[in-house]
Order: sequence, then C-alpha cells, then structure tokens
Amino acid sequence: MARLFRLNAPAGRAIVFTGATRNSLVVLPLPDALAVAAVVVVTQTLVEVIGMVIYVRLVPWLVPESRPATVR
Repeated sequence: MARLFRLNAPAGRAIVFTGATRNSLVVLPLPDALAVAAVVVVTQTLVEVIGMVIYVRLVPWLVPESRPATVR
C-alpha cells in the first residue's frame, strides 16, 4: 500500500505496523467452560509482542528512508 500510494518512509512504516497489529485485548467475562479462550487471547498477544520486537528491526530494512518523500 505504501508503494502504491507513494508514501514516505515514516508513513509506509506506520502502514506496516498497523496492518500487523490488532486491538483485541478486551476479553468479556466468560463462563468456566470457555476459560481456555482467555489463555488463547493472552498467548496470541505474547506472540504479537514478540513479532513487534522483530518488526522493529525488520521494517526499517523493508521500508528504507531513501524512498521519495511525496506525502508530508
């Protein structure tokens, strides 16, 4: 998307991070039979955090600063 719309590097990086994250940390109170769902949500969140740590190193390489700046 960043290349398609010729976004500058900071905007392109924001697109990458926005597409890779989710906002679903809210877990409604569940009956005991569905308690495993809370474990799944916490596990997904931990995997996402680890992924974000990797992205912090990887995204600057994927979206370098030398791209033409057309959006300010």
